[in-house]
Amino acid sequence: MLKTALKAILELTGTHDTEGTWKSSITLPCVYEPSQDFVQQTVIWTLFRDQSPATVFRRDSSGDHILLSQYRGRVSMPNSMPGDVSLEIEKLEVRDSGHYTCKVTWRAQDKSLLTRERTTTVKVVKVAVTKPIVRPGPLGFTVPKGARTSLTCSAKGSPPITYRWFKGEPGGNTVLVSNHAILMFDSLRTSDTGKYYCEAENRASSQVMQQSDAVQLTVRGYQGTSLPLYLIILIVVLCVAVVCVVIALVLCKRKTKKDNLNEITDHNSKNLTRGETCSGVNDKCTYEEAKSRGENNYTSQPVKENEYETIGTVKKNDYATLRKATASEYELGDVP
Repeated sequence: MLKTALKAILELTGTHDTEGTWKSSITLPCVYEPSQDFVQQTVIWTLFRDQSPATVFRRDSSGDHILLSQYRGRVSMPNSMPGDVSLEIEKLEVRDSGHYTCKVTWRAQDKSLLTRERTTTVKVVKVAVTKPIVRPGPLGFTVPKGARTSLTCSAKGSPPITYRWFKGEPGGNTVLVSNHAILMFDSLRTSDTGKYYCEAENRASSQVMQQSDAVQLTVRGYQGTSLPLYLIILIVVLCVAVVCVVIALVLCKRKTKKDNLNEITDHNSKNLTRGETCSGVNDKCTYEEAKSRGENNYTSQPVKENEYETIGTVKKNDYATLRKATASEYELGDVP
């Protein structure tokens, strides 16, 4: 009765056969229900291929060990759930096909060992490529001249998938334009207008090639791209600022000239008030002091006595000289 219960508790569950796709990932299930009476000691995954067993993976008290070099970096065992000792294989290769055996060993409380095994058959296959689909860039199939765009060829199937792009239609005159999945146009020209299609190819059981439907790419005349609103506002503000600066400079220049003219006018008015005359010579003014015909030779200072005598003598001498000059003129007038 106890053996039957233990057998049910420690029974390994999983699948007998599974199929994996080449270059994809696969999980080989191997799960049991843990028991407090038994402690897991070792887990060993073995590959039987061509009647030759080989240990792929081993987990024991010292850790995990990948023993076959062809699986290094591609196999692992999860630690998330107790009792789950499934094997995960990434980047499947065709030679990974075979019989995988999960062998688990437990130790009972009485130090005895119990072992269970389960075998899963794996077949790695290649999936033939599907008919590719052409997807345009963000601008669609009608694009303005000079713009940047692309055409993407997308197909499903086992990798690696090779792509080729042609200009033209299947069955007609075509030109090979690219060997990549994405056909790029850095700066569209009018001559780029036309039909395009792509081919996708991979190796499944045999060489498989599929063609997409032809699509029409149209390059229209150049149209200016509208600027964002914030750029338009910034340009308007800058233009208004420039106009204001120009107006301010013009007004400042005019005010300076007016001030200079007023200063010259005020200066001339002051000079004329002082009895000076201004004549313009080479934009310069020379001033002459205007003399009055009747100069005031009187002084408020008292005149000394000897100065009276001197003045009187001068006046008498001047009067005598004047009389002689007048007499000479009369005498000359009487000569026949």
